[in-house]
Amino acid sequence: MRIAILSDIHDHVWNLADALIGVQNTKTMVVCGDLCSPFIVAQLAEGFSNPIHIVFGNNDGDLYRITNIAGRYDNVSLQGEFYQGELGGKRFAVNHYNNIALPLADSGAYDVVCYGHNHIFKIESRGDALLINPGTIMGYEPVGRKNIPPTLVIYDTESGAAEGYYLVKGAQGATGKLMPYERNT
Repeated sequence: MRIAILSDIHDHVWNLADALIGVQNTKTMVVCGDLCSPFIVAQLAEGFSNPIHIVFGNNDGDLYRITNIAGRYDNVSLQGEFYQGELGGKRFAVNHYNNIALPLADSGAYDVVCYGHNHIFKIESRGDALLINPGTIMGYEPVGRKNIPPTLVIYDTESGAAEGYYLVKGAQGATGKLMPYERNT
């Protein structure tokens, strides 16, 4: 099963439109928080028809409306601040924060641990777990106050491969084109 992993959208509807086109060949989606506005839930649900698992981040302020909109879509599952479950035969844990993700990966209880928050793309092995930060759909690194490539990860449960991608921007709008992104920081 191919799983799209996204984080830190921060209302960037244009990059999200590209990402949604680019991940149409995946079977489920995991979002590691910071959607920001409630309307992002509708864009996710209408742009990706397969199951979507969402955890909240620190910038998801209007949880009432996010929850209300998510309730309109059968393919969206809000998981609160933490998700654990089996996807494609792999034990997943998903939250927004790296300081929570690291001990989860080290615990040995999960095959894959996903997080976001710091906007830094990273895929690494920690013991028996694969630790994935898909980076940011927004394409901005707030600590350095600089634009960075908008990134996401596609994880294949059968092969165990996690591949990073950045979004290729088109002059005339969403292209959905994804290019391999290998940077680990």
